[in-house]
Amino acid sequence: MDPKIEFNRSVQANIDGLKTDGRLRRDSIEWLRRTLGHKYSYNYSWMSRPIIQYPQDMVAIQELIWQIKPDLVIETGIAHGGSLILSASMLALLDYCDAVETGQTLDPKSSRRRVLGIDIDIRAHNRAAIEAHPMSHRIDMIQGSSIAPEVVADVHERAAGHERIMVILDSNHTHEHVLAELNAYAPLVSSDSYCVVFDTVIEDLPAGMYPDRPWDVGNNPKTAVRDFLSRNHDFEVDEAMEAKLLITVAPGGYLRRR
Repeated sequence: MDPKIEFNRSVQANIDGLKTDGRLRRDSIEWLRRTLGHKYSYNYSWMSRPIIQYPQDMVAIQELIWQIKPDLVIETGIAHGGSLILSASMLALLDYCDAVETGQTLDPKSSRRRVLGIDIDIRAHNRAAIEAHPMSHRIDMIQGSSIAPEVVADVHERAAGHERIMVILDSNHTHEHVLAELNAYAPLVSSDSYCVVFDTVIEDLPAGMYPDRPWDVGNNPKTAVRDFLSRNHDFEVDEAMEAKLLITVAPGGYLRRR
């Protein structure tokens, strides 16, 4: 048997086993719950910019971008910009590999591959740091609510002409807001690409863990995803992604478009 095929089959068997290990999955949720009080996700950066994500989800985004090879990544929620930098750096790698394969001269500033970030409040120091970053030439930012009609229209206009689009939602985590984001941006996702909805894990945590936030059990990204999927059958949850990660803030939130 081809060693690559054999290895991939072994990995799939691992993932299938993880799907059925309920105790391990419960332990993973408990581990994640206990780390929240320590702000564990704040410990990481990508190319010097804080990313505020768990390492497993960073790896998952890397895998998806390499697999999808998008020419546009749309992200709601910017914060310090680490996620934008991660996406932009992966797009740079895609361009580099394309240039090596074709023998063409690499001109990063002429690339069609871009990242578009949206945030209701892009703080001046974060904007300055992102704009000064070596990956900034691939990044565009819009300040405004991601569900405001004028912002949605602007995003759709910028997305026109792009062939492979991936969406990452990580802003306001209320049911109403996330559902509005899904309705606005999921239609832009290309076939076989993904809409990743972060912080669906809120539904799986004990109630009251976010006393200073408007979201909680029953009102969060996962409830919005369930609502959205009940009426949009061209998307499906990538259960294998959740199973192999085990520790993720997006259980049930890796949505693949058929």
